[in-house]
Amino acid sequence: MIIFGLRTCAVCQRCLKALEATGRDVSFRDVRAEPLSEAELAELIVEFGDRLVDRTSNDYRALNDWLKNSEAEAQISAQPKVMTRPVIRDHDEFYLGWDDAVQKALTRQRE
Repeated sequence: MIIFGLRTCAVCQRCLKALEATGRDVSFRDVRAEPLSEAELAELIVEFGDRLVDRTSNDYRALNDWLKNSEAEAQISAQPKVMTRPVIRDHDEFYLGWDDAVQKALTRQRE
């Protein structure tokens, strides 16, 4: 399992700790330090579409008008902090965020 996010993101850190506590093998990738490749970003856009961009964040509001009117790929490539996080990949399944539904799906006891 891999978590894509930011090392400084409190939600990402809670997610990482909770998943590690279940005994899962989890790796963390900081998208600022190691940006998503074009193929990875394209795969996430197919999965989540525009939901991949957090339009409520200060980082999004700070984007220039050209970027705000660009595709999600351009926004995230230019400013990785606008990506909604965490993005969790568990084999072939993807999860966006760390809400109750995602927590329940990923922290249930493994059989």
